Amino acid sequence: MGERKMSEKSESLPKRKSKYVKTQPLYQNYWFQSMHRAPTKPAPDPSVVDATLSLAGLVASSIVNTSSQLSPKDSSFLFWHQVPEVKNSGLLDVLTAQEHKLQEAMFEVITSEASYLRSLTVAVNHFSKCPELLNVLTPTERHTLFSNMPEVKEASERLTCILWLSDRFLLDLEERLEENVFVRDLSDIVLLHCIDFRRVYVPYVTNQMYQEKMLQQLMLNDGFVQVLKKLEVQPLCQRQPLKSFLILPFQRITRLKIMLANILVLTSPECPMLGSVRKAVEAIEEIVRTCNENVKMMRQIEELVSLEKRLEFISTKALPLISQTRFLVKEGELNELSVPGYRHKLGNAPKPIYLHLFNDLLLLSRKEEDRFSVVDYARTSRVGADCLEAASLVFKLCLSENHKGATRNLILGAGNVSEAREWVAAICAQRAGSESQNKRMLENAGR
Repeated sequence: MGERKMSEKSESLPKRKSKYVKTQPLYQNYWFQSMHRAPTKPAPDPSVVDATLSLAGLVASSIVNTSSQLSPKDSSFLFWHQVPEVKNSGLLDVLTAQEHKLQEAMFEVITSEASYLRSLTVAVNHFSKCPELLNVLTPTERHTLFSNMPEVKEASERLTCILWLSDRFLLDLEERLEENVFVRDLSDIVLLHCIDFRRVYVPYVTNQMYQEKMLQQLMLNDGFVQVLKKLEVQPLCQRQPLKSFLILPFQRITRLKIMLANILVLTSPECPMLGSVRKAVEAIEEIVRTCNENVKMMRQIEELVSLEKRLEFISTKALPLISQTRFLVKEGELNELSVPGYRHKLGNAPKPIYLHLFNDLLLLSRKEEDRFSVVDYARTSRVGADCLEAASLVFKLCLSENHKGATRNLILGAGNVSEAREWVAAICAQRAGSESQNKRMLENAGR
């Protein structure tokens, strides 16, 4: 079914409520059990389910650990074979094991979305819209803590949609099931909603690092803590803390990718829907990848902001450190031994020197407590390094064009041979990368 046709059909339907939202457990319980239950589906192809979920997951690691507090006691999960219409259809007697697993996998997309929407409703209506809680938060704290949570809920519930006002994701999924309990495909519905998924999930996951820091700060605010405790003990929260609600969008977009990948594995190669399923997996995978890239960039910028506050340019011209394309590769303190060419001076008392190696820049500083006084710097395309001997703690560092435009040579000593080699390798790799990037820029400029 094409997007236009599906849009027109959805807009012509009377508004109704989800059939499964109130019957499914909170998403925290679903997610916890889905992560720990024995696998009922064939193992996904490693080429389909990759490691793109890891980086954003690290950002939320401290609040993911709250899942250990979850109690699935009140949970009641519904499976496809338990649906009355399925039982009465006689399908369970004629389907192959593979076909049965595929139906269960697609049904899980529907019920888990209902579970997710139930938890999101609590997150938005019970927490982010609570007047008492909002009164103890500044506008900045409120935005950082809840980010675009209402819009995330909107994308799942589809209360308002950019292109299809009444075409809501969960209701589209349920409608497909109502059309035929033997679901042929869900991937076209996923693809239809991917524009909205990208619009709301990418900024929310990107903001998680700041969200987590803000929550840690607010937990030092007695007024906030008192209000939060009153909200968290309410029955509709089912003993789940605010932390577990804030991480919902990250859990959902990553889980959706895994479920679609499982559906792809279970789909027969002869199935005409195979191409659509593969596109849906790729589309969600791209959203997750973008989330990870944005999280990585925000973490890098945060590191630069923190470092810049501790830098002092006393003997050199100040250099702006913060850049969206710059990231720290390696840092550490070494010993400045002598000027190369004077081997007899290697016994002189060493002077500690701290190196910050970025992808495009090398800073040399003197460290005093937690501050760094910059004594020199150079672009990595103008920095070289060589081991003086095969198994030496000492290596030569050459700045062919430092901050003054002059050449500077240093001999640096590491704590062990391995550390010296790592520094040489890292410096040479960044120089090669910078030269390659400069070459591409010149080639593009010449076109």
